[in-house]
Amino acid sequence: MNNKTALLNADEFVEGECKTFRLADGAYEKECFIVFKDNEFYAYENSCPHTGAPLDWMPNQFLSLDKMHIQCSTHHALFRINDGYCVSGPCAGKSLKQLEVSIYQGGEVIEINGNGSP
Repeated sequence: MNNKTALLNADEFVEGECKTFRLADGAYEKECFIVFKDNEFYAYENSCPHTGAPLDWMPNQFLSLDKMHIQCSTHHALFRINDGYCVSGPCAGKSLKQLEVSIYQGGEVIEINGNGSP
């Protein structure tokens, strides 16, 4: 198993904001995203469990209009922000691949870990 890590600055986020980032380890690289909601950070691979297509409908835009769910740009599936579980759409009952998020140095640095292989 490979371990990939990304570092982000927590101070750069505002409520309801999402940002893409890449996890890389040698030749393997995966696009991911992080959501800051209700003073918590949630990170996922940017891949719909239905088709594998990226979820964002514009750069860094992953949330539904009401900002209550992560929404797939392809088939409009809706996923809970806190655990990536699909509540509506063609992949209902499946989940996004969630990544481990840790906050360090007084909340200034976010470390995201992803394990696995392509």
